[in-house]
Amino acid sequence: MAAANYLLSEDQFLCSICLDVFTDPVSTPCGHNFCKTCINKHWNNNDQYQCPLCKEAFTTRPDLRVNTLLSEMVVHSSEQQVCKPGEVPCDVCTGTKLKALKSCLVCLVSYCETHLEPHLTVSGLKRHQLIDAVENLEGRMCTKHNKPLELFCRTDQTCVCMLCTVLDHKMHDVVPLKEEYEEKKAELESEIQQMIQKRRLKIQEIKHSVDLSEKDADREISEGVQVFTALKESVDRGQANFIEMIKEKQKTTENQAEGFIKELEQEISELQKRSTEVEQLSRSEDHLHLLQSLNTHHPTLTKNWTEVSVRPSSYEGTVVRAVAQLEETLSEEMKKLLLKSELMMVQQYAVDVTLDPDTANPYLILSCGGKQVKHGKVKKNLPDNPERFSRYNNVLAKQSFSSSRFYFDVQVKGKTAWDLGVVRESIDRKGVVALRPKNGYWTICLRNENEYYAHTGTPVSLSLKSPPQKVGVFVDYEEGLVFFYDVDAVALIYSFTGCSFTEKLFPFFSPYSNHDGKNSAPLIICPVRVK
Repeated sequence: MAAANYLLSEDQFLCSICLDVFTDPVSTPCGHNFCKTCINKHWNNNDQYQCPLCKEAFTTRPDLRVNTLLSEMVVHSSEQQVCKPGEVPCDVCTGTKLKALKSCLVCLVSYCETHLEPHLTVSGLKRHQLIDAVENLEGRMCTKHNKPLELFCRTDQTCVCMLCTVLDHKMHDVVPLKEEYEEKKAELESEIQQMIQKRRLKIQEIKHSVDLSEKDADREISEGVQVFTALKESVDRGQANFIEMIKEKQKTTENQAEGFIKELEQEISELQKRSTEVEQLSRSEDHLHLLQSLNTHHPTLTKNWTEVSVRPSSYEGTVVRAVAQLEETLSEEMKKLLLKSELMMVQQYAVDVTLDPDTANPYLILSCGGKQVKHGKVKKNLPDNPERFSRYNNVLAKQSFSSSRFYFDVQVKGKTAWDLGVVRESIDRKGVVALRPKNGYWTICLRNENEYYAHTGTPVSLSLKSPPQKVGVFVDYEEGLVFFYDVDAVALIYSFTGCSFTEKLFPFFSPYSNHDGKNSAPLIICPVRVK
């Protein structure tokens, strides 16, 4: 649009009637321009057709011609330059303010495209410093020296002018505004990137938490489905057993009745046969023979059917007893399933445990990997360091725990005696000490192949349905709990509750003595496998 490049004053864009920017500019025959609506309204309100500017009169109402060039320039000006709310207005424009494109730090004036032209063409003005249009140019001047704030004092962290560096900020660390801007911009961008990165990491953390929650939810659903499926199967079995029992009772009644009926039918047949014989005798006129034969044909059946009856089976209380039995079965099943769920939960806290050779009694033999221990017949020549058990065949794990929860499995298969559990760090490792919580021991043991005890103040005998092959040990440090599980049977062996832990806890192992090979199997720390 070549017309837009003409340099015109602002007044040339204004209608002399409405004193505003032209709307549909038209030209009169005398060459003056007006808004089409304004000139028509002017002539409609007057008896003469006269130009409002030069007062030239026209005998007839003139034909108005659209001023194409002016229209294009007005459109360009209104679309590109009219200042909108929030934009910087041109300080030179009068009337309608056009949008400022640049601000001059020397003149302290903001210019629109038209009024900026001298700064782009006049040699003296071309040396002025132009920036993108900004408001409050006075704020960019030093209030003390009335000079542009072109520098930044890093010492005082403030913007200064050239005179400030000579007078008030002498010997300070002063740099050009652009240099400080670039540095601050880089710092800000770096800080923003770090904040973005932290938030991306937080998003990953949240997503990871959601994934873990989803896995936990899936596991809970799976466990719940197993529990309810098992309970449903128990109910179905109870119902089937109940129906079968009722049917068996009814079958017994039916068999008894069938036996009685068959016997009665046989007697009826016999009686009918004898009735026929008596009928035949009654036709004879030989009364002597008849009387003699009556004894022979008299019924000899002696069973008294008066007392015989078939009583319907009594089902009173059958449903109640069946439901009671089902309730007991479900209770046991629920306990077992809940214990299985509990065991799976505590196994989530499995830790890697290895034996510490520096604590092992000299008679003990440890495997190379520190996962197995058994009793040997030969005492090894080892330093009697403070950590070592010198009197009893004990050994501790290298790992200690002073918070949270932990779990580990130990295989006890093939052994006739052993001790397992956890102990506090300060236990006596040299003297004669009773294994009890008061002395820092939370343990259970096996003696004489089938005698299980919990080492409490007074040993508690444990009644187990079957000898455990693998024992799981779970500790909740904060809650003061120590649980022992039969892993294969999914059964709780014993639990210490209400414990008060104030020191480090160490897993504790004792393979006990090897009695002529009867207790030679090792204790084995096993990897935890969640069922």
